[in-house]
Amino acid sequence: MNRKTLIRKQLDSSLLRFVPLRDATPPPKGWVRAIRDALAMTARQLAGRLGIAQQAVARIEKDEQSGSVTIKTMRRIGEGLDCVFVCGFVPRSSLEATLRRQAERLAARRLARASQTMTLEDQALGPKENERVLAEMVDDLVRTPPADLWSEP
Repeated sequence: MNRKTLIRKQLDSSLLRFVPLRDATPPPKGWVRAIRDALAMTARQLAGRLGIAQQAVARIEKDEQSGSVTIKTMRRIGEGLDCVFVCGFVPRSSLEATLRRQAERLAARRLARASQTMTLEDQALGPKENERVLAEMVDDLVRTPPADLWSEP
């Protein structure tokens, strides 16, 4: 197993703990407001804890809802709420599966081009041989991803 494969598998394993969060949706008024309300903390009190104006808290809560709040701001707000702001990616399936799907697309395109040439030269592969060659190409692309793996959708 090469180094990149090992790193990908270790990262996939680490990311498994976040799978339950994949479908989590933010509260209607945003996390800042929801947590602040749950703590019975007013916007003025949070502003005081952070050393900012109350209007800044209102703007931050609005920015969170619109998706324009910065990670830096959310970390700072988290501190004021005695929380840790967590930001990351949770793969829909796994990194390995995502890589394999892309390798399958690239291998299929490459094989289709080669098959067209081989057909013109009357050297076309049969269906079983085609499947075997495709599987080998995919395995090679996953084992050693080329620089152009993600160049096409």
